[in-house]
Amino acid sequence: MIKKEDLKLIREWDKTFPKSEEVNHSKVTFVNRYGITLAADMYMPKNAEGKLPAIAVCGPFGAVKEQCSGLYAQTMAQRGFLTIAFDPSFTGESGGEPRYMASPDINTEDFMAAVDFLSLNENVDADRIGIIGICGWGGMAINTAALDTRIKATVASTMYDMTRVNANGYFDSENSEEKRYEAKKALCAQRLEDLKNGEYKLGGGVVDPLPEDAPFFVKDYYDYYKTERGYHPRSLNSNGGWNVIGCESFINQPILQYSNEIRSAVMIMHGDKAHSFYFGKDAFNDMINGNKYSDNKEMLVIEGAVHTDLYDGGDNNAIPFDKLEEFFKKYL
Repeated sequence: MIKKEDLKLIREWDKTFPKSEEVNHSKVTFVNRYGITLAADMYMPKNAEGKLPAIAVCGPFGAVKEQCSGLYAQTMAQRGFLTIAFDPSFTGESGGEPRYMASPDINTEDFMAAVDFLSLNENVDADRIGIIGICGWGGMAINTAALDTRIKATVASTMYDMTRVNANGYFDSENSEEKRYEAKKALCAQRLEDLKNGEYKLGGGVVDPLPEDAPFFVKDYYDYYKTERGYHPRSLNSNGGWNVIGCESFINQPILQYSNEIRSAVMIMHGDKAHSFYFGKDAFNDMINGNKYSDNKEMLVIEGAVHTDLYDGGDNNAIPFDKLEEFFKKYL
């Protein structure tokens, strides 16, 4: 039997959103193929009967399940789905050492392990499983959909392509061999410094205090991660961030290479005022380019929404949960 780590899980409610009385909540754990034990919150509609369609949720990149992935999961459970929101490997309550590392491969596997768990759950219809990825996990969700044929429907919300932003910088402003070389050179030097010091240097989460001249997207992140709206003590973005070398392998490992071979349903939803909108638009165009299965692909643009509006709704309840329910009920 595959052995699970005995994780120390917080049992009391410690989310950034209120608890719903319409669903049952519990903590669960499962193991990925690297032997890392992942922690998740499971939400199940009260008085549910029979085997249910299920959805696994993760993201944003550097967040924890007590933040917006949990909000998505709980809300979709209110609408009739069995859901889990999980912490990725090396973060939150999940296992994995060293802490605060990321990997295109392992993080894709985290989603697949969540599908494993749901497929074997006695309350789930294994033929009706979907996933939701938020922010950097939106790109991971699309990558997982390209690999995992068990997934029937995928939503990428306010997505990032983490390989693109690590290789090219924000808005592709550092997309050159010279810039990438300097970035790789600095990371290689940091590896040696970490070994000399006997510990990994943290890169820092969202900047605090917020500079007056900070660009809007930094202010947007601050407004979520550093205020009562979304702060959580286990969130990397709310605190010390990833290790400096934590995302090194993203530079030369593009994750969306075969997205146009996805046969299952995919919806990319993005606010048109989000700094990250270009990730969603380009990912959608690449996904349907030459894809024989484009009829079940959709780009949903939320007018006026900025990036973090799709974390928790912002001031205007921007998350289109009715549309999410309609999409998953159609394809699951």
